[in-house]
Amino acid sequence: MKTAVVTGAAGFIGSAVVRELIRRDVRVRAVIEPGANVQNLDGLAIDRVTADVRDHEAMVRALNSADTLYHLAAIYRVWLEDPTPLWSVNIDGTVATLLAAQKAGVKRVVYTSSISALGMRADGQPSDETTPFNLWPIANDYIQSKFVSDNIALDFARAGLPLVVVLPGFPFGPRDTAPTPTGGIVLSILKGEIFALSAGGFSAIDVDDCGTGHVLAAEKGRVGERYILSNHNVSFADFTRLVCRVAGKKAPRVTIPPAVVRGASAGFEWWSDHVSKKPPIATYKSTQYMQQQVFFSNTKAQQELGLPCTPLEASIQRAIAWFKENGRV
Repeated sequence: MKTAVVTGAAGFIGSAVVRELIRRDVRVRAVIEPGANVQNLDGLAIDRVTADVRDHEAMVRALNSADTLYHLAAIYRVWLEDPTPLWSVNIDGTVATLLAAQKAGVKRVVYTSSISALGMRADGQPSDETTPFNLWPIANDYIQSKFVSDNIALDFARAGLPLVVVLPGFPFGPRDTAPTPTGGIVLSILKGEIFALSAGGFSAIDVDDCGTGHVLAAEKGRVGERYILSNHNVSFADFTRLVCRVAGKKAPRVTIPPAVVRGASAGFEWWSDHVSKKPPIATYKSTQYMQQQVFFSNTKAQQELGLPCTPLEASIQRAIAWFKENGRV
């Protein structure tokens, strides 16, 4: 039986990867960061290792005799009072873990990047894996850290590590325990915190399709290549209407000008920075990003990996059901 090590295994996408590996009869060694919420791993037949991905020697031990590494561990936040841990985990953790994979002689590595590591095309067409990053003016700490770590991973591949990069879109579905910023969008709509429509759009994927895409990348992906894992390009307005329809809520009818939304986001962020010290509804840079048509092509992942595609409405239904079952709304 093959052994796969999954970092960030208790997370939203990580737990989907774990479930797909179990379904394929792969032995899973889940690397769990100290103090992590492990609800997503309850009842799963896996081996558990507590380790900080920034600890090189701990990761060498965790990877002993492993065939495959799925490196998902990262801090996904659009606002932190102190972003230092985000940079440390997302950059230092990637370097330490991939060096450990080299030392352990792992046969295949799947590194989880993000579509935010890619840029946007000037002609407005969906970006693909070759679109260079060009978002510095609107890139928050998370986006910047994923761009840097994406390039680090590709450097490891060029140096001989058998590594494939996957770039997930905005994942939706059950088990969003944190919740992630993407799940936070759904919760904000359900709670009435988003009471108007706004410009922009994004690229979404069902979290379990994303998990399957990771495993397919290990099986079929070409070393040194990137694969966008995303299925649905949707405007923010249409997404808001879809969530409201699934939840049986009345959708907003008012459209707010982009400049007003950016101004409100700046105010929310200032309040979080200086008063509440709690995450804001939105930040200025994340709003700027979301007000673009952040659309992507998954042609390469479909053709080379066979990426599955769950209807977006089904993903939203599953997300809302899980949030309700777990007392989030």
